[in-house]
Parts: sequence; structure tokens; C-alpha cells
Amino acid sequence: MSDTLHIVGGGLAGSEAAWQAARMGLRVVIHEMRPKVGTFAHKTGDLAEMVCSNSFRSDDDEQNAVGLLHWEMRAAGGLIIDSADRHRLPAGGALAVDRDPFAATVTERLRAHPNISVTHEEVDALPSSGSWIFATGPLTSPALGAAIRAETGTDALAFFDAIAPIVYFDSIDMSKAWMQSRYDKGETEEERTAYLNCPMDRETYEAFIDALLAADKTEFHDGETASYFDGCLPIEVMAERGRETLRHGPMKPVGLTNPHQPDIKAHAVVQLRRDNAFGTLYNIVGFQTKMKYGAQADVFRMIPGLENARFARLGGIHRNTFINSPTLLDEQMRLKSRPNIRFAGQITGVEGYVESAAMGLLAGRMAAAELTGKCVAAPPPTTASGALVTHITGGAEAKTFQPMNVNFGLFPPVEGLKGGRRGRRDRYKAYTDRAKTDWTAWLNQTEDKLSAATL
Repeated sequence: MSDTLHIVGGGLAGSEAAWQAARMGLRVVIHEMRPKVGTFAHKTGDLAEMVCSNSFRSDDDEQNAVGLLHWEMRAAGGLIIDSADRHRLPAGGALAVDRDPFAATVTERLRAHPNISVTHEEVDALPSSGSWIFATGPLTSPALGAAIRAETGTDALAFFDAIAPIVYFDSIDMSKAWMQSRYDKGETEEERTAYLNCPMDRETYEAFIDALLAADKTEFHDGETASYFDGCLPIEVMAERGRETLRHGPMKPVGLTNPHQPDIKAHAVVQLRRDNAFGTLYNIVGFQTKMKYGAQADVFRMIPGLENARFARLGGIHRNTFINSPTLLDEQMRLKSRPNIRFAGQITGVEGYVESAAMGLLAGRMAAAELTGKCVAAPPPTTASGALVTHITGGAEAKTFQPMNVNFGLFPPVEGLKGGRRGRRDRYKAYTDRAKTDWTAWLNQTEDKLSAATL
């Protein structure tokens, strides 16, 4: 049996899968079509390029499921989470990443590994032999998408991802805006002032909503219906659901005090998060959009403090495909009709950078163990990683399968808490305590098979 693992896609999932397999001593070939074949969203040829946001979300490993996933990936020697830690930016309790040096670091470490080679070519078919992981992400090429549909006999499911705009800091009017994390969250002054806030009174907010609803939007191809992941809705779609929706979502004014007008409570607040280490770029939090470029500039400059904003990147929208994993994949993340092929990352129906990388971590370990004649079972569903892989390989209802972030609703109930009246903090702490114990046990049972090296 060949001891070479082929990975198609050099995003977060593919990069993590390659790292885990190479640490076991396997030869790994990453097939990444960029920069030879570009995409709408990517700007470079780097591996693990982050295109939608720079946030890995909450880093709280006791009260938040994605923070727990961070913890599990750190314990497993994950490349993606380690690189994120090296390039983290102040973001209150979240793990925000300086995306360009992050991708450069991942690329450098993978290319420097003696067991890994990278080839820039488009793979447009499903190989019948060899060991392969397809981690082509939300922008799977049309040719490969057609090959997947032909093999599975079903249409690939699809929804649409929207990207938020990025503003140059020096174009923001700080006589109107101010720096503060909501509820002053953070251990240091830098963390407590990690977000830039732009306040709106009622009149400005109502005019902003009117402009959002009236703005020119991107149109879809004939016969194409837009289905969005709820965690990444365009702001205009949220506004269409009700005029107060944004005030209770990304523009909620709670936990913030405007130092320019401390006695006046804002009706709504637009938050921006630092996008790079220099603090020269800020992305508008939750402002994914499908507005056309000209309309975006006009509408966003209605925000107090952004009247003269210059944009390093305007928002956009792109198609995001994923497979019906509960019907197509086995518990080892293999394609049932072609068990030499595994899928990992967002194409499996997990949503988010962290979840994508976590599925790459598992796929890389499982494939590498199989190639060396060993077996690594999926982690138990009581862990964050195990809950996700259980969900996509049979735990979810196939007929209604949609992309899913990690959340405690995917975990089995903790014994002794079911039906009880304990508070949410106690309940979440019980979930995370159990998960850490079970994840550590799973790692200890499998680590001797994985020939793990120190990062």
C-alpha cells in the first residue's frame, strides 16, 4: 500500500490534514490550484488564506463550544490553532488573527516540512486509486463539483456566503467613534479597547435601514435560489426580516458607553474589529453584504464616523457548496462509494474556520493511520471534535442537512444535569469538563499510533 497521502485543497482543513499526516511520517502531496487557477475571494497563493473574516470566535474553553474546539486542537498539536495563537490580535474574549502573516506562517511551515510537497494544479476528477482527502472548501471548482455530483448521483447542496468590508483606520473620524469592547471584556487594556464603535441615533438608524433595503443588490443566475447560512447572513437580508433585527444583532448597543456623549444612549452601534497587527485595517463586524460595490460605499458612509471611509476591500458574495455528508460519508469520513477518498472541511457541511480545520485534523489522522495499517476511531461525541464528526456522518437528519457551527446542542446530555435546574454556566462547564477528559483519553489512546512530534 502506498504511504503517500494526496490532499486536494490548501485551505485551513487541507493544511491541517497535511500537517497531522506528515507528523506521522507519511509523505503528503498538497494539490492547490491557486494561484494558477484563482477564485473570486482569494487574493494570494498562500495556503490557509482566510477570506471571509479574521475571527476564530470565542476562545473561552469553559463556556463556549468553539473555545472548547480551540482547546482540543491545541492539545492535538494543531498547526492552524498554533499559527493563529502566534498571530492573534486583541479582540476581547475572541481569537482574532492577523490573517496575512498567519497564512504566510502556515505556508512556510508546511513547505519546510520534509514530508510535504505542494503542487499547484487543479484536480477535476475523483481518483479511483490511492489515498485522497478532498478539502476544497466553499469554492470547489465547477469541474470538480460536477465530478462529485456525477459520483454521488445527487445534486450538491449549496448556499451563499457573504464577505464583510474592510476600512482603513486613518479614514475613520475618531471624534465620533471610540474604542471599547462590549462590557469592557478582556484582561488587558488592549483587549478592553479591541473594537471600534460608531453610534447611531434613531433617525440615523432608520435612514440606514431604508438605504439598505433600497440599495442595488447582486442578482443570481436564472433559476438559482439563494439559501444563506444563518451565521453569515447579509445585513440587507437581516434588515428584510424586520427593521429592528440589526439592532438586536450585529448593531446591538448594549455594553457600550460613548465617551463623546456619555449621557446619551445610542440607538444602535456599528462595531469594527482590528484586521491586522498594525491596526491600519478594520473590518465591519457582521456586515456581510450582497450590495453592489457602488451602493456599499454610499450606504456604509452613512454610518457616523465612516462618512469619509476608504475601503481596503468591499463586501461580496460567493457560492458555497457542500455535500450531504450524512448519506455519503462513513464514520471515518470516507466516501462510501469510493472509500479511498475522504472529505474534510466546509465541503462536509461544517461551518466556520475552526470547525473546518478540526475536520481536517481528524481526516489527516484517520487517513494516515489507515495508510500505516492502524486504525484511529473517531473521537467520542462528548468532545467538540467528536460531536461535529458524529453530526456530519450520521447524526444529522439527511433531508434537512444544513451547514452547522459547533454548539452544545450537538453534545450528548451530561448525566445528572438532564431535567435539572442548574444554571447555564454550570451546564456548559460540565460539558467542557467532560469533553476535556474524554479528548485527553482519546489522544492518549491514539497518540502512540500517530508518531506525534513537538510543534
